[in-house]
Amino acid sequence: MSAPFVLLGLLWGGPKHGYDLKHAYDQRLPRAKALGFGQVYATLGRLERDGLVEQAGQDRAGGPDRTTFAITDAGREALERWVAEIEPPAPHVGSVLLAKVMVALLWPDTGRATAYLAAQRKAHADRLRELTAAKSAPGATFGDVVAADYAIAHLDADLVWLRATLQRVAQLPSGVVA
Repeated sequence: MSAPFVLLGLLWGGPKHGYDLKHAYDQRLPRAKALGFGQVYATLGRLERDGLVEQAGQDRAGGPDRTTFAITDAGREALERWVAEIEPPAPHVGSVLLAKVMVALLWPDTGRATAYLAAQRKAHADRLRELTAAKSAPGATFGDVVAADYAIAHLDADLVWLRATLQRVAQLPSGVVA
């Protein structure tokens, strides 16, 4: 999982407490799965246990005590190793979209499969338009644009695949998928 390394990366710029780390994570990865406060503090605890971060102080800014964490030299080394590792392409193809399309292709007629594929294609195209608009929206940050570009590339690949699958279904003899 990358959350511990993202937190280490956020600490590279200087000590922060969990509250600030959670908000920085959300700002830097605006389209990623949200990181809960509990997960931030549990991850910081593991990073501290492993010697990758250390407590750098406590403050009370109008609320409960907040522990500030700083990255250690070991944490910097671990982060540098992680970033330098080439991420291998996924060895297996697995997604809910693929599973649903495969099940739709088991239906005894092409009409239902084609209807599902067309509806899914429309949903992808709609999301693609939303993300494209989000990139130029007032207040869009550099992180928003980079995250949207990533999502757009994946949606575009799915759209190409959905279009190809629709064409294959249309070419089937006698309208039978299974």
